[in-house]
Amino acid sequence: MIALKTYLHEDLLEAGCDEAGRGPLAGPVYAAAVILPKDFHHPLLNDSKQMSRKARETLRPIIEKEAVAWAVEAVSAEEIDEINILAASIAGMQRAVARLKVRPQFLLVDGNRFKPYDGIPYKTVVHGDAIYAPIAAASVLAKTYRDEFMEKLAKDYPQYGWDRNMGYPTKEHIEAIRQYGYTPWHRRSFHPKELEPTLFG
Repeated sequence: MIALKTYLHEDLLEAGCDEAGRGPLAGPVYAAAVILPKDFHHPLLNDSKQMSRKARETLRPIIEKEAVAWAVEAVSAEEIDEINILAASIAGMQRAVARLKVRPQFLLVDGNRFKPYDGIPYKTVVHGDAIYAPIAAASVLAKTYRDEFMEKLAKDYPQYGWDRNMGYPTKEHIEAIRQYGYTPWHRRSFHPKELEPTLFG
């Protein structure tokens, strides 16, 4: 059973922040911010990448119901191309924090990069979604909302298999780009080596 830490500071209202979808060739990056009660525990909660889809879908409504506050934001492929994926991920997390109905006193941010936001102190935590419950909860919301969006998008662009690969650079997705080209949902600044012209051809 995973024993996630429920907080860093017992006396501060902390929001966990995480994103989903930094690596795909298509679709937005989603970010979430979640303030959990200090005594929140759930046996399924873990880094969303380590959880089954069923576990994530089970947890999402529980997190939304039990959280002190939560918010999810999407940053478009177009904006990702304009400002780069790292900046887009940070912007998404900041926008999610801005939409929280309760202002947090501290931010726990997954990863190793963030930018100061609205005077709120923060700490970046590498693999934080496997350490802190609020970050793990944010990872679950970001991942489930993004997957849901990509599955809807797949109905308009079935040839790319987004309901299966969620926009990641699978062999199926890359072959579809070769055959059908890019869509308005593709990130033009992402250039997988499999799609680069060879030196001789």
